[in-house]
Amino acid sequence: MDCIKAATLLKGSLWFHLFLLTICSSNLLYVISEEKLPPSPTSTSQLVSLPSSGIFEPIEISPSVLPHYPFLGKTLPPMYPAFPKTYKPVLTGKCPFNFSSISNIIEKTASDCSQLLAPLVANVICCPQFGSSLHIFQGHFTKSSDVLVLENSTADDCFSDIVEVLGSRGANSSVCSFQSSNLTGGSCPVKDVNTFERTVNTSKLLNACSVIDHLKECCRSVCQPAIAEAAFQISSLASNSDNIHVLNDCKGVVYSWLSRKLPSEAADSAFRLLAACKVNKVCPLEFKQPVEVIKACRNLGAPSPLCCSSLNSYIAGVQRQMLITNQQAIICASVFGSMLRKGGVLTDVYELCDVDLKDFSLQAYGEEAGCLLRSMPADVVYDNSSGFSFTCDLSDNIAAPWPSSSSMASFSLCAPEMSLPALPTSQTEYPGCNGFLLDVLIFMFVLFIVPLND
Repeated sequence: MDCIKAATLLKGSLWFHLFLLTICSSNLLYVISEEKLPPSPTSTSQLVSLPSSGIFEPIEISPSVLPHYPFLGKTLPPMYPAFPKTYKPVLTGKCPFNFSSISNIIEKTASDCSQLLAPLVANVICCPQFGSSLHIFQGHFTKSSDVLVLENSTADDCFSDIVEVLGSRGANSSVCSFQSSNLTGGSCPVKDVNTFERTVNTSKLLNACSVIDHLKECCRSVCQPAIAEAAFQISSLASNSDNIHVLNDCKGVVYSWLSRKLPSEAADSAFRLLAACKVNKVCPLEFKQPVEVIKACRNLGAPSPLCCSSLNSYIAGVQRQMLITNQQAIICASVFGSMLRKGGVLTDVYELCDVDLKDFSLQAYGEEAGCLLRSMPADVVYDNSSGFSFTCDLSDNIAAPWPSSSSMASFSLCAPEMSLPALPTSQTEYPGCNGFLLDVLIFMFVLFIVPLND
């Protein structure tokens, strides 16, 4: 029944029967809520405040391009193509590296950046994993030499091969902003092992980043300041060491050194957590000036259908951008609320109009089921029987926080009073055509496929 109900959204489209057959018969996609453990004494400090320096910027995402099939009259390719069992990429032949040595990292990256989901999970899942895989590749590539970086021409060839290998596994890495220059050390003055180990307290660095406390690192950091200190020490050998670009380039060299010393899985776990600490500090959504919402909700003293209709319509447009984490949702709600307050909306319209945290992330079944990704590093999983899946967090109705002022300058998620609300402890599975991603595909289908009939 849910399948039929959802599919009626496409009624009248030439692609209706194909879509219904693909989604409701193949039974490929599902999303489940994560069963949360009872909060520990340290779990309330898991959220992070904005950094005081520019070293830890949010990961940049290039403009996303969703799948589009431009050939009219031709048979559509399978929406979920089976991944090949062996690599068949067209490589440059100039990158002297055996990718099978990091095959586990390549497989995870390909899954996390799968063509279908990459634009929707780029900020939280795909790009952090792709960045980690580049660090690990760099460390493995240079492990048998006395350098920590690649030459420019070699970096170009190897980066091209990495993208090709991932593409052969069904991945789309173009949604991320990484380039071959990320493998070269850029403007960092230290690029060889001997100088690095003479300049940096490597024992301190290794101890800080070998085993990271997932609950404490984002707020009471150990590894992050150790990396920042090492990057500052080697960058100080440059004449323009105060340049933020030099510091960031030197951080890449530090990551490369760590990748040489840590097992691949340990390095990947550490790098992903550091990326999670970074992306969860910033709302990745774009908010246009909410002129109509401000006009409808200013000077409000009682519930207003006009205000709530305008507010819900605006948020419905915003939430289509991507999936976000629970922590990002708190920041996004506060950012948008601050915009409203600055425009003269002083009443808590979130409460008046029943706006929840999940409303800022991509939705399923209208208001019945929303998905917020968990703040800890998560992966997209693919297998032949169940297809793509990932874990949702905070899937119940938790009210969005209304900001106390129009300023975000003092906003901090590390303060005890800003800890997350109580989370659900029961595990549930979304009903119907495997729940959440059905509506994602309906949105993609209507937006990109149906216009082909025009």
